[in-house]
Amino acid sequence: MHDVGVAAGVPLSDGPSQRGMIWIPGGIFRMGSDRHYAEEAPVHRVSVSGFWMDRTPVTNRDFRKFVNATGYVTFAETRPDAKDYPGALPHMLKAGSLVFTPPKCPVDLRGWSQCWSFKFGANWRRPYGSRSSISGLDDHPVVHIAYRDAEAYAAWAGKDLPTEAEWEFAARGGLDGAEFAWGDEQLPGGRHMANTWQGNFPHQNLVADGFERTSPVTAFPVNGYGLHDMIGNVWEWTADWYSQKHDADAPKACCIPQNPRGGSEGASYDSRQPNLRIPRKVLKGGSHLCAPSYCRRYRPAARHAEPIDTSTSHVGFRCITRKRIRS
Repeated sequence: MHDVGVAAGVPLSDGPSQRGMIWIPGGIFRMGSDRHYAEEAPVHRVSVSGFWMDRTPVTNRDFRKFVNATGYVTFAETRPDAKDYPGALPHMLKAGSLVFTPPKCPVDLRGWSQCWSFKFGANWRRPYGSRSSISGLDDHPVVHIAYRDAEAYAAWAGKDLPTEAEWEFAARGGLDGAEFAWGDEQLPGGRHMANTWQGNFPHQNLVADGFERTSPVTAFPVNGYGLHDMIGNVWEWTADWYSQKHDADAPKACCIPQNPRGGSEGASYDSRQPNLRIPRKVLKGGSHLCAPSYCRRYRPAARHAEPIDTSTSHVGFRCITRKRIRS
């Protein structure tokens, strides 16, 4: 067995679990950014091996096939255990998930509860609450996915979740150091390249890109590797534990980290919540809620810490496989 000799961006159709995947060639790149948020720094050189990646985020159609085949019940559909949430009010210990609801006027953005609420009955089938549905949204990314849900789907599909380094390398599409996944200009020629927020967040959504919430996963152009939605639409889980910043650049070329795994579970906790020690994984890519005035995280280098017990209306995932393909 050996790696097939294929060019970057070539789709894979060798087997049912690997259809719809794209070959990412691997290589050395500059990971992170020194120009934006502190957790993205410092820029450092990293080497990743080649791998196959899903061409799009996992869709509602994809996830339904998984649930129908396995009977899987997601985190958001499961009643929380009181012992895991000391001090929680009993009436709040019901199945549900976090849903974004835009306020009608400007609010203090330091308080997340101004535009996010925990809705009982919200889950991947009912993304905006118990009276909503995913009818007509088969090609939209599945949301309200906690980390364990993404892991379970990946295992069923015979795949893995990408590391942060793999995800960022793929998102850059061969444009090492570029600001965005398509270059250095956010709107080249005035064209929207990803599903993000236009207007004054969180109360004014101008919908200039055509989508108020999530969008079909192929609605926007591919990057240089042929991948859709590496920026915007929904945040995507990675396999790495969150760390406050990246490690410094290796002093010698011979010491460039190869296929690094970032962070550790013990260091990933949120120090602001000492009584609720929920470890956090790295999310990448930003979402349709990222706005220039609030969250400039619609870039390959951007990263966000997400507790593994959390699901929301703007978090999904995609998978990779590092398995070698028979020639």
